[in-house]
Amino acid sequence: MSQLERPTWQLPQGVTRGLWDYVHAPHIADDYDEYFAYNALFETDEAVLRRHFHPPGLVADLGCGTGRALLPLVRAGHRGLAIDLSDHMLRVVQEKAAKENLPIDCVRANLVQLDAIADGAVDYAMCMFSTLGMIRGRANRRQALTHFHRVLKPGGKFVLHVHNYWFNLRDPDGPGWVLWNLLASQFRREVEVGDRWFAYRGLPSMYLHVFRWRELMADLTHAGFHILERIALDAPRRAPLKRPWLLAPLRTNGWLVTAEA
Repeated sequence: MSQLERPTWQLPQGVTRGLWDYVHAPHIADDYDEYFAYNALFETDEAVLRRHFHPPGLVADLGCGTGRALLPLVRAGHRGLAIDLSDHMLRVVQEKAAKENLPIDCVRANLVQLDAIADGAVDYAMCMFSTLGMIRGRANRRQALTHFHRVLKPGGKFVLHVHNYWFNLRDPDGPGWVLWNLLASQFRREVEVGDRWFAYRGLPSMYLHVFRWRELMADLTHAGFHILERIALDAPRRAPLKRPWLLAPLRTNGWLVTAEA
């Protein structure tokens, strides 16, 4: 039996069938950079990371994908630790690192089960592009955040990106989904407020958890983090939200959060 055919009950902790298919699909990794080539959020990410990650040190990219956020930091003098569940993503990172002779080590791991990484091993950590939301179950997301805190040195900085639950009310089908989700979370044990399933790049049932701010703040605090900065992102995710005092819960696409261990 191949890894892709593994029964659902044998999947790693916090990993859905959709995510398992995602990490084992070569085209997701091979086309990743081209697919997101014009996503302006990356420029905002890079500016925040450069501002908080100094002086140079070891940066853990938790759910690194093809290394699009990690490589600019390593080029600027950091060392990289690329962590992902996808062998295909890590293969792309290794190819990029070898081509430029960059100091990046790759580790295949489930973010909920990071016991292989030692306590206080890294100076900085990041979990970008709503990767935390790809983990199903609040207990599992909290366990991942606890690991993120554990592997950081005291005072180490952590940057996180997530999507905003209430922004869905702006979509044509959003109010109906929010109503369904709120009701389903009351009567179905397997559904939490913020759980979404959708088709994505040829995969029929991708999972993503979208956050309410108080939920995220509580989860970060539970893991031991102290929040330093919260940047509300505008609708196209290109820049910080203008006039954040005006209906921010409905206008904010998501947040870039910087926290300290």
